[in-house]
Amino acid sequence: MNLLLQRTTKTLKATEGKLFIGNDFQCFTLEPVFREEANVPVAAWKVFGSTAIPVGTYAVEVTFFHREGYYSPLLDNVPGFAGVRIHIGNFPKDTEGCILVGTEAGQDQVLNSKLAFTALMTKIDAARKNNEPIQIKVENDWVTQI
Repeated sequence: MNLLLQRTTKTLKATEGKLFIGNDFQCFTLEPVFREEANVPVAAWKVFGSTAIPVGTYAVEVTFFHREGYYSPLLDNVPGFAGVRIHIGNFPKDTEGCILVGTEAGQDQVLNSKLAFTALMTKIDAARKNNEPIQIKVENDWVTQI
């Protein structure tokens, strides 16, 4: 299964985007502030707990999210980051470096996160049942900078 996260909007508080499975739109996303600087080590631009992950392609596994008490996708080998998940949440304060999902988006927020997460996990679980590898490509496709 190939997931694609296209980042569309940078604000002073968050990074907004869209998540696709293959070519099909799945949901909206919200991440912390985008700070990445090309060809600069992560440690030079990362602000712990409030920085979007670097552009790249990452393997995804599903593990138990102890802090929240449910299973969620975990991105593997993200340079300079650990424990990056796709999970339920609505606002920048909920991300801590992770990717939040929602069925609707507003400035610096996603809505109906639990509904979007459940729909996404249904598809991820089906791929896992078929022993399909899962990966996510994160790319910048800026439309707006606020």
